[in-house]
Amino acid sequence: MTPGAAPRALAARILAAVLGGRSLKAELAARLDTLRDPRDRALVEAMCFAALRRHPRYAHVLSTWMAKPLGRADAQVQALLVLGLAQLDALAMPPHAAIAATAEAARLLDRPRHVGLVNALLRRATREPLPASADPAVASAHPRWLLDALQADWGADAAAIVEANRAPAPMWLRVNARRVGRDAYRQRLADAGIEAAPAAELGDALVLAEPLAPTRLPDWGEGHVSVQDGSAQQVADALEVADGTRVLDACAAPGGKAAHLLERARVALTALDVDAQRVRRIGSGLERLGLAAGVDLRTADAADPTAWWDGEPYDAVLLDAPCSATGVVRRQPDILVHRRARDIDAVVALQARLLDALWPTLRVGGRLLYATCSVLRRENALQVEAFLAHTPRMRAVPLDARFGRADGPGRQRLPGEHGMDGFFYALMQRVD
Repeated sequence: MTPGAAPRALAARILAAVLGGRSLKAELAARLDTLRDPRDRALVEAMCFAALRRHPRYAHVLSTWMAKPLGRADAQVQALLVLGLAQLDALAMPPHAAIAATAEAARLLDRPRHVGLVNALLRRATREPLPASADPAVASAHPRWLLDALQADWGADAAAIVEANRAPAPMWLRVNARRVGRDAYRQRLADAGIEAAPAAELGDALVLAEPLAPTRLPDWGEGHVSVQDGSAQQVADALEVADGTRVLDACAAPGGKAAHLLERARVALTALDVDAQRVRRIGSGLERLGLAAGVDLRTADAADPTAWWDGEPYDAVLLDAPCSATGVVRRQPDILVHRRARDIDAVVALQARLLDALWPTLRVGGRLLYATCSVLRRENALQVEAFLAHTPRMRAVPLDARFGRADGPGRQRLPGEHGMDGFFYALMQRVD
């Protein structure tokens, strides 16, 4: 078997599953452990991300070059061809190695008759420019509805958002201040040959020069560090909890923001999620960080406080609301495949229901931070404006320019700005 064929076959299975509706994150988590070599695992991830970031373009190339499209039974071969183009184009891999290994991967997919087809099409890609498309949705690899929404919301910045979505994201770390200082941990990284830089105005953050498996980080198992984008880390800065504060994290999974609040202060934290498996993962993460003691973890619907709230008001509520995730496309490129325009109506309605349900759990003077990883104004500035308009007992609290550009009652960071993900923050206070 040609070296490199096995990871390419696995990548084709993953990509075909994602294009068929599965989550990229779930597929990678379920399948990567079948590869022993960490270099092969990294290759599979890189190929899948590159293929999804440009999938419409590569699908257009194949439809132009192939006289007859492959059938549904050959979805994995179609995925293999897309991966081959991604290797040659986006990843700029040496053609001789990429083509041979990708063609041989067809045998591992039980499609030996397609070895020649894969070889021929990929060799053609080394001789000819890839056919272009005049369709902006194909050229940008963004669905038309999203392009239209970005243009309507952000005008001249829409093109920069699209470009940022097509680029790999840096790997951010959050140092556990309960265990070690940031400068001391940076030195540990340096001693291990890992280059990292501090981030301005983010007291717990480091940015790695090159990504690597989290388990390779010094003292990972001892809970000294977590992986979390800078935008997500700014949630703790916006909410500013103090020792003794009673805090609700209403939609807590996967638990990174709850953990950061606990690293910052000794708070009485209630963390909710509607899915029991995700709640267990929150608990596991807090255990690794040494933060689980005293945390009230519950499987519950945050929109129905009668089922979980004991009536004692909270000093602070974090609503990291379910959203379109259009601010984290560079980390989850399958969003471009799976998200539909009609999904936004449902998520906007859910966000509004959560806001209406949660603000009464605050004490007078207590604060609620509404946050999303979206860049769509319907989910962000317009959502909060509508909430404040019909909730006179809540008022907006200004956030400064550290949190992005002003947008309505909150602040919006666009993808790639200061190396961070797209994120929206709106801080509000109960005033009655």
